Amino acid sequence: MGPTASGKTTVAMRLARELPCEIISVDSAQVYKGMDIGTAKPGASLLKEAPHHLIDVIEPHERYSAARFRDDALALMREITERDRIPLLVGGTMLYFQALTEGLNELPEADPMIRLMIETMAGEQGWPALHARLARVDPETAARLEPNDAQRIEGMPASSAYSSRSVFSSATSPASSIASKRCAIRACSTSRSPGTREILIGL
Repeated sequence: MGPTASGKTTVAMRLARELPCEIISVDSAQVYKGMDIGTAKPGASLLKEAPHHLIDVIEPHERYSAARFRDDALALMREITERDRIPLLVGGTMLYFQALTEGLNELPEADPMIRLMIETMAGEQGWPALHARLARVDPETAARLEPNDAQRIEGMPASSAYSSRSVFSSATSPASSIASKRCAIRACSTSRSPGTREILIGL
């Protein structure tokens, strides 16, 4: 575990040469195909020298979450152990390590339609405007998020702590007419304590 270019791969390869190891990447960037610059992804020669997993798994437009990593890593660890080999986890994405060692809260799956609605509103009004509205009902969570932090404002599925409170008034632009019902804006905190919120948008 460590930051990019801190020597993790070198140490892992030394271990793999001495022990029957298979390397599981714990890196949120290396899972993406084609993202080779700035990710310190192992080169072709290293990939041939020792078995590597969770590298070049998905396309750049696809989503990969800590929950999916946990499921994939646990399955790989079982398979590797059943082959009488040693799973060696190497990477620098702390959230993935925490998800693997400590688990995750039970949360609903993200709804693609809700994401589309939120992204449409953000395109019309801007992420700072959505952040400002979030701050009105949940200032604590909003304070942890930058106004342009689209990923966390859109966020991942969250609790229904604010399911009875409407954040946004009726939208007037034509694009917003795609949603005639209420939908949720998810705001995800970066802390480990329960800090996620589900806020309803009245469209």
